[in-house]
Amino acid sequence: MKTIWVINGPNLNLLGFREPGIYGSLSLQAIEEQLRKQADIAGIRISFYQSNHEGAIIDRIHEAIGQADGILLNPGALTHYSYAIRDAISSARIPTVEVHLSNIHAREEFRHTSVIAPVAAGQIAGFGAASYTLGLSALLQVLDNQEG
Repeated sequence: MKTIWVINGPNLNLLGFREPGIYGSLSLQAIEEQLRKQADIAGIRISFYQSNHEGAIIDRIHEAIGQADGILLNPGALTHYSYAIRDAISSARIPTVEVHLSNIHAREEFRHTSVIAPVAAGQIAGFGAASYTLGLSALLQVLDNQEG
């Protein structure tokens, strides 16, 4: 059975409260529940983690080595400048899909660049909470392609 770790970065614990016009009205717990249902249907294990601290996210990525088959990652604002998270993803060598609720490419210029994207299998942005379910589907496809 495949295991997917969903890792969320800074301020994502405030979803549903924080700028709902940009990030939507669903809480992180509601998004996790959608992913749990999708995981049950797909027959995979899924676990969730959120931290507002860069080092804790890096530690979680390191812990995934040998335990997770794939990572679904929303690094939040760390997307744009955390070379340390980028290096953790690259070093872990676990297929990772980067997700964002908003379309980072249509927002402020500083959000247009992801330092994570070059080491991720792909990036999904701009579909609100559906970015997570689309991201999980894409990650499962990446894993299936590796097996084939």
